[in-house]
Amino acid sequence: MDDPYWEIVSEQWPNILRWYQLFADKKPVILFDIQEQRIYAYPYREFKADLSQRSQAQLAKQYRKAAANNQVVVFVRDNVKRKLVSYTVAVEQDPT
Repeated sequence: MDDPYWEIVSEQWPNILRWYQLFADKKPVILFDIQEQRIYAYPYREFKADLSQRSQAQLAKQYRKAAANNQVVVFVRDNVKRKLVSYTVAVEQDPT
């Protein structure tokens, strides 16, 4: 698969997982900002509130499935290309 955003998730996975585990009891949504090179762990409701209605509906479905299957929802934000891409990754998975 030639997906540059998935490659970023793979490269950052140890850091993403560490942030997720810090707040695992709250089941956060993780955001990696490419330009800032920073990882954020957001409460689901707070993150969802900042999305369009269409994106909120998509996230709700994705998040419910992830929470039920020991997975984490990871977003990659690319402000230069104006993209926000999401992935669902198993917590125990090594995406590399």
